[in-house]
Amino acid sequence: MKFHTKAIHAGHKHDKAAGAHATPIFQTSTFVFDSAEQGARRFEGTEEGYIYSRLGNPNMSELEEKMAALENGGAAISTGSGMAAISTVLLSQLRAGDHMIAGDALYGCTNSLMTHVLPRFNIETTFVNTSDLSSIEKAIKGNTKVIYVETPANPTMQVTDIKAVSEIARKHGAILVVDNTFMTPYLQKPLDLGADIVVHSATKYIGGHGDVVAGIIVGSKEVIMNMKFPYFKDFGGITSPFDAWLLVRGLKTLPARVDIHCKNAKIVVDYLVNHPAISDVYFPGLKDHPQHEIAKKQATDFGSMIAFELKGGIEAGKTLMNNVNMIALAVSLGCVDSLIQHPASMTHSPVAKEDRLRAGITDGLVRLSVGIENVEDIIADLDQALSQI
Repeated sequence: MKFHTKAIHAGHKHDKAAGAHATPIFQTSTFVFDSAEQGARRFEGTEEGYIYSRLGNPNMSELEEKMAALENGGAAISTGSGMAAISTVLLSQLRAGDHMIAGDALYGCTNSLMTHVLPRFNIETTFVNTSDLSSIEKAIKGNTKVIYVETPANPTMQVTDIKAVSEIARKHGAILVVDNTFMTPYLQKPLDLGADIVVHSATKYIGGHGDVVAGIIVGSKEVIMNMKFPYFKDFGGITSPFDAWLLVRGLKTLPARVDIHCKNAKIVVDYLVNHPAISDVYFPGLKDHPQHEIAKKQATDFGSMIAFELKGGIEAGKTLMNNVNMIALAVSLGCVDSLIQHPASMTHSPVAKEDRLRAGITDGLVRLSVGIENVEDIIADLDQALSQI
């Protein structure tokens, strides 16, 4: 099946009990066994079937099968948030004394996990510009086990060559983990490019409607099963049945939505680069973006996330964000409606200022998630707000 078809049909099984066309919501904590013997077989793994919703639920299974199919992976795990996905991956793949390399521009809570939490378990992280392959090579140590990248990076829109980094990881016996939230499997498939594990904040484009918080992990069947038992089982950061149901519904329209997101973003970028109040626009689709050719090579389009600098700095940014009407001043991204926010004081406030500035997350940087409204209305709202500066 092609992508659009898989987005609708992969993992879906028509309900035999009542004949429902859409998957019912299995809002149950536990499942009933036919006998004590059946319960024993399910616990020992010799019979397939559900036991308890922390260990599996039909709604979670449909979501996981669909995401594995869309990412060309062997299996998937659905989690209660993007951070639950990231922490499950890292705590299952690293142990005391291990070292990890990560991008210097990352979502603020991902950076905080690596900076403040993992060191308590004697796990060290070196942050580098992962678009510079020599920086990764120089940071490799004998105990490096994981290389972790976001591409494009949040919020600088820096792009990392996934295939090239996967070759470095393989050469040194490390695994490559890629956060694919900004691009979705519709635009970019890191596993096909050599990554070992893909993570998503499914809160974003996967759900797409701003009404669910969840995460996804995708990898080979072996990697996922080793992560699921015992780590994910015992950490317990599961997706609820209702949230899994919402995500499956969101995935059915993912390609249609992302096509409009991308089309709108290109038009908004053309408007922003020509606006006199804006000094810089960061978008991989621009030919002068430092990694434009890499972005063209490893993805089918450039997404709908844009970062830009206003000539008036942080005060101009405040004026812009305080004067938008239709565009929502809110964190998160990948929603059907456009969202705007200030990374330095919002999503990336957990990052130390010197580290933030080193990664290019300046005090005046604004992040815009372009929605699927009529693009003329998005630009009209930006125009009237920028005119207040």
